[in-house]
Amino acid sequence: MLNHIVLMGRLTRDPELRRTSSGVAVASFSLAVDRDFGGNRETGEKETDFIDIVAWRNTAEFVSKYFTKGRMAVVSGRLQIRNWNDKDGNKRRSAEVVADNIYFGDSRRDSQPGGYDQGYGQPAYSQPSYNQQPSYSGQSYGGYGQPAPAPAPAPASDFAMLEDDDSELPF
Repeated sequence: MLNHIVLMGRLTRDPELRRTSSGVAVASFSLAVDRDFGGNRETGEKETDFIDIVAWRNTAEFVSKYFTKGRMAVVSGRLQIRNWNDKDGNKRRSAEVVADNIYFGDSRRDSQPGGYDQGYGQPAYSQPSYNQQPSYSGQSYGGYGQPAPAPAPAPASDFAMLEDDDSELPF
């Protein structure tokens, strides 16, 4: 069985970071996601869904630090249905996406004047698997906060020009 969802939309509010009683970080926010179909034919406006997102641990801390209202985000995770009781004792049911990976969906330059260009669709933070370290996108850095040196170009002698004799090609 498979439960995987990928959404791209804009944050409707700043992420709210909380901690459980044991100190685990949890962030919640909503994404406004336009539908690809439907909408109002008279005005041409698309319909929008507002989807609740929950992120845990390092992903929660990352989202609360780098994402703000209006920022475009790509969220990859799983759909979860929760049953709960409201203050009047009525049974309620809600759907939310538990985020595994969150990516920048726009550049900071697009969302805020004077920002840096993160790059469209670059991974922002991925929840590490059992034996992997977290992966961050953007500029790679060497020691002491200095940018890592660019790789050296390949020597020109490694390449040789082909002759224009195409008579031996099978097609």
